[in-house]
Parts: sequence; structure tokens; C-alpha cells
Amino acid sequence: MTSHAKICGLTTPESLKAAIRTGARYVGFVFFEKSPRNLTAENAQKLAAMVPKSVVKTGVFVDPDDDFLGHILEHISLDLIQLHGSESPERIKAIKTQFNIPVMKAISVSEKSDIDRAKQYESVADMLLFDAKPPPSQNEALPGGNGLQFDWSLISGTDWTISWMLSGGLDPQNVAEAIGISGANIVDVSSGVEDRPGHKSIPKIMAFMKAVTDNKDNK
Repeated sequence: MTSHAKICGLTTPESLKAAIRTGARYVGFVFFEKSPRNLTAENAQKLAAMVPKSVVKTGVFVDPDDDFLGHILEHISLDLIQLHGSESPERIKAIKTQFNIPVMKAISVSEKSDIDRAKQYESVADMLLFDAKPPPSQNEALPGGNGLQFDWSLISGTDWTISWMLSGGLDPQNVAEAIGISGANIVDVSSGVEDRPGHKSIPKIMAFMKAVTDNKDNK
């Protein structure tokens, strides 16, 4: 099993260069106003120009309408659209038809039934992402990037016909364990490589990627 990584919520040339230099297979740009990692289309365009073709440019959206998606895609050529809201399977089909770009659906997880619920997206999405579901008491929680974990064993041993990523509370210290328990071959990190919300740490990005690479080399 090969381990790859996505560094998400990148907002500066320095953090983007660090992610690419250390071997990130995916980079994520967030287009959601409530997020401290939110980018304008213009800023994302400048960052995207720095990304080599070998790295997957991912745009993160939360229940976007077609106009907003179209506006972003006028400025940046994305390789993957990540939907992190309450999008239905029908909505995913519509977005793929309209924009002809692969779609990854994020699934919020707190219990086994959430994993089972993901099966309805398996036939329409190109990838899945499993993230931690915030508790009901956390009213101001974002759809993702909250630094919360879920029980990684919930996903272990489940067979999927499409690729999937593990997200939620990962950091340089726990990512190897998370891979071992869940069986993930792609991991996604945002807050786990930050000094504060929205501010990526170059040393933490380097440490995270080293942990992923070391895990891969030791298999």
C-alpha cells in the first residue's frame, strides 16, 4: 500500500512550495467565506500557476451553486472538486455533467452508520474523503479543518470501488498510526500543519510529509 498526502487550505506561495517540495500528491485551495483559509479566485489563480502537472489541484467547496463554481473555474483550472457540504448524489451528478471535472465527496463521520451512508455516493463520486463530524455542541464548527478525529477503525476493512482519503485531526505525530489503523493510502491534513487557524507552518508540513514518506518506505 502506497501512502500519498494532500495538504489542504494552502494560502501562501511559501506553504505551497513546501508542500510540493516535500512530495504532496494533492494540494487544496479553499473557497468558503467562513473559513480562515478562504481564497479569492484571483489569489488562487496565482497559486495554481505554481503547481506542476504531477500534483492534483483540488478546490474545496461547501454547497456551491453553479454560478460560484463557474466563477472560480474561470480563474483556475482545477483537477478535482471537493464537496464538503450537504450535497446529494444528484447534485454531484449535476456538477460533474456541468463542469466535466472529477468530484470528491467529503463524508462527516462519528459512527459506523456514517461510513455506511457513504455508499450512496460511491457510484457517482470519483473519490471519497472521510472527516470527523463535529459534535452538536460545537455550533461554530467548520465543515472541515477543525482538528477533530474520529475512530479510525470505523473505516478499516471496508471495501470501496473508488479511491478515498482519510482526514480529521491528522498531524505529524499521529498520521502513521492513522494509516495503520484505517488502511488509508491517501491522507489529508489542514489544521494539523498550522501554527494557528489559516496559517501553515513550514516545519509542520515538512514533518507531516516525512512521517507519511517514512511510513511508506517502511512497508
